[in-house]
Parts: sequence; C-alpha cells; structure tokens
Amino acid sequence: MTKAPLYGVLLAFVGTVILTPDALLMRLSNMSGFQMAGWRGLFMGSMMVLAWAMTSRSRAGDLARLRTKPGALIVLAQVFNSTLFCLGIAAAPAAVVLMGVAAVPVFAALLSRYVTQETTSAATWAAIAAVMAGIGIAVLGGGHGTVALDWRLIAGAGFGLGVAFALALNFVTLRAQPDLPILLAIGIGAWIAGIIGWTITGPAQMMQGAVWAMAVTGLVVLPVSFFMLSLSARHTLAANVSLIMLLETVLGPFWVWIGVGEVPTQAMLLGGAIVVSSLGLYLWHLRRQALRVIP
Repeated sequence: MTKAPLYGVLLAFVGTVILTPDALLMRLSNMSGFQMAGWRGLFMGSMMVLAWAMTSRSRAGDLARLRTKPGALIVLAQVFNSTLFCLGIAAAPAAVVLMGVAAVPVFAALLSRYVTQETTSAATWAAIAAVMAGIGIAVLGGGHGTVALDWRLIAGAGFGLGVAFALALNFVTLRAQPDLPILLAIGIGAWIAGIIGWTITGPAQMMQGAVWAMAVTGLVVLPVSFFMLSLSARHTLAANVSLIMLLETVLGPFWVWIGVGEVPTQAMLLGGAIVVSSLGLYLWHLRRQALRVIP
C-alpha cells in the first residue's frame, strides 16, 4: 500500500456510490442484453483508452505489460463482466442479479488460493453456503410465499454469479500485479464486449431504445466507478473493497424501484438480507484476520 488505507476505502466508497444507478439506467434504456453490451462497451472502452492515452507515462511499457498473461486475464475478465451483467439485467429483476454480484469476496477468496497458494478456510465455505442459500430463497420463493421455479430468476442469479467471478478475477490479478495498466486493460476488454454486442445485435437494431441512458452509464458511471474500484484494491485490503461494494446490492435495486417501479418480492428481500448479512460477517472476519498480520 503506497498510501494510507483510508485513501483506498474512500476510493472504493465513492466508486460504489457512482456505480449504484447503473442498473436503473440500463432499465431506462429499454434495450436487449447484447444491445446494452454493445453501447456500454463502445462508450466505456473509448473513455478508458482515451484516459490512458492522456495519462500514461510509458505507452510502450503499458502495451508490453498488457500482452502478458495477467494483462490478458484483466481484459478477459472485463469482457465477461460487461457482457454477463447486461444479459442478467435484461433477463431478470435487478435485485436477483445484484445478489449474485455480491458474491465477489467469496470468489476472491477462492481465487486467491491459486494465486497465493492459500487454503480455503471453513469461514469461506460457510459464507459460500449462506450466500447460495440466500440466492436460492430469492430465486425459488414465489410472490406469495410459495416455491416456484422461475427460469428467468435462475438465469439472472447465474449471470450475477458470473459477473462476481469476473470481478474477483480482476481484483485478485490487480492485487498480485500492481504494475498492470488498469485503464488500458479495462478499456480494451470493454471494446471487445462492445464489438460482440454490436455484431450479435446488428447496426440496424442498435439505435432502438434510449441511447442517452447508455451514454450516461458508458461515458461517466462505468469508467469512473471501475477505475476507482480497481485502484482502491491497490491501497486497502480486498476485504474492505468487497465490503463497501455490498452497497450496490442494497442501493441498486432501490434506484430501480424508485425509477421504474420494479418492486422486489418478499423472497428477494429476505434472500438479499441473508446474502448481505452473511457476507458482511464474512468480510468482518477476513478484515480481523488481515489486521492481525499487519504491523
């Protein structure tokens, strides 16, 4: 950590707050999943690469680092993160998707086992069980307390978990390789996701819907928030970043509720409470362990 841990915490907090209206803007766009991915990738990728070109002190060195395996992992993680989140929001209620995304710290703990050769603790397995139970309640609980198999909810939770894995891969890789060019790597990944979205949707259909909503999220919300969150992982504990990101699980569905009237069911609220509370306890446990080894 090159600066006080509070600096990283503040970066993560501001980045998360900026990110919370993202799901609402996606709902307001009235676009399909790949259509949203196309616009978001185009706008976000352009902003990130432009910012990199304006601030990089060694463009040749950054390009060389991007061609390494860790650089390719960051790019690939961004492609999956951007695409899967769009598909999830298009397929299911935002609350269910964001519950899956909240599993970032669990995946980060599992991935760190391969990066730092750490074993998976009993607390991690307990957190996995609690998170999956909460998501299960949200997905299987009907609107009137009955059990109902809704494939839209299952797909949304699955896409959210895929996003969580991609974000965890991003954070763990950046933590292990702090010299990677964040702006360039995420920008290239966003561009690739955008190209995939445009190719599948087709240029004729890309202008349908509210393009302005995608412009706001792609030009402002995503570039600023992702850069701040990725940068925060270099200055504070990953557990701190993950804990603060739980705000999106709470505030994201709230903005969607206020903006378009998408009211979470009782089962979603109960499942979300289980996910957030169990992850909060797990991250508090991780933070206590980390503080014990920091002089």
